[in-house]
Amino acid sequence: MTILKANRADSDSAAPRLTMAQVLDAVTAGAVPLRFSAYDGSSTGPEDAPYGLHLRTPRGASYLATAPGDLGMARAYVAGDLEVVGVHPADPYPLLNAMGQVHFQLPAPRTAAAIARTLGVELLKPPPPPPEEALPRWRRVAEGLRHTKTRDAEAIHHHYDVSNAFYERVLGPSMTYTCACYPDETASLEVAQENKYRLVFDKLRLKAGDRLLDIGCGWGGMVRYAARRGVHVIGATLSREQASWAQDAIEREGLSGLAEVRHSDYRDVPERGFDAVSSIGLTEHIGVRSYPSYFRFIADRLRPGGLLLNHCITRPDNRRTSTGTFIDRYVFPDGELTGSGTIISAMQDIGLEVRHEENLREHYALTLAGWCANLQENWDACVAEVGEATARVWGLYMAGSRLGFERNIIQLHQVLAVKPGEKGAAGLPLRPWWDA
Repeated sequence: MTILKANRADSDSAAPRLTMAQVLDAVTAGAVPLRFSAYDGSSTGPEDAPYGLHLRTPRGASYLATAPGDLGMARAYVAGDLEVVGVHPADPYPLLNAMGQVHFQLPAPRTAAAIARTLGVELLKPPPPPPEEALPRWRRVAEGLRHTKTRDAEAIHHHYDVSNAFYERVLGPSMTYTCACYPDETASLEVAQENKYRLVFDKLRLKAGDRLLDIGCGWGGMVRYAARRGVHVIGATLSREQASWAQDAIEREGLSGLAEVRHSDYRDVPERGFDAVSSIGLTEHIGVRSYPSYFRFIADRLRPGGLLLNHCITRPDNRRTSTGTFIDRYVFPDGELTGSGTIISAMQDIGLEVRHEENLREHYALTLAGWCANLQENWDACVAEVGEATARVWGLYMAGSRLGFERNIIQLHQVLAVKPGEKGAAGLPLRPWWDA
């Protein structure tokens, strides 16, 4: 690597052509704990590293050069131009964990010139993104306001209408695509998902004969859990495939007299006077500016003394942020996260009284590990169902999200609130009434 030492010193020699491995060395600081190899035969990093990356094509180099950061790497990986080594694509968690030790830097001017000469004009032209990628946010903004009913439906369709058969293999029998609640670290994913529904049910003090509205109900897991216990439930989802699957499951279980899942925007539910509202994994999709109208809608649907349980991904601070470029383009278009304090304030500002909140971020890391294990176990069937590119997106997204929860970059909060009755009466026990 003597060439790079000269480049970093910004020598007066003419900028030479570099190998792909030398380009990586030029833009990283310190030792790289991974093995990197490229289509030009070059490599760098420890030869005995357990994990690595292989750049298969010049197009992959072009993706990396023209969209720096997670988007360029995601494009190259999803397109098959960048391969992971030492891990399964269903669960690249160990590799992503090791990549957290890689620190990038700006190269010296002469090295930058050598990199540009190496790549050439052709490789510095952005290739078309993979077809799995959604339009950039600016294009979506130009074509319509965020969080209108139409645009929200399009965003939900992009993420959830992949394939019910795919979700059955990844999520498991519960068909639950939200954070589970583990009674202990040895519990199975299915036990933890059932325990999550039990926790929500108990926090809402539901009993036979009560009425529950579950907004953003997914495949109807909470709907059916409550209906099995005699609660009358309406669920609403913007995903047509989710609604169809959920209604079939309701009929199979003989719950049609108690439960219903509608293919509907939650804002179109006209019924009122519910004893409780559950919102499990919806708030991430609605946008921070929509919080006042969102919680006002919920308050309007509750009877005095009715309870709300809001369960959603949050940030550890209260700044309003997007979900990141990769997540926005490949997973959750228009997604937006903020801290639990912002959510609590929005509830309070429209008159709901917050009674309890808790952070389940470690539980979500365990949940994602379970989903990745399911994807790996069913990899061939999942690829046959949705294609390898989409399966790669899901493995990358879930493993990366697991790291985010472990490192406290993202959190998961449950917030319990009540709609006060006359003269502020809540009618609740003095202490928490559920088992954690």
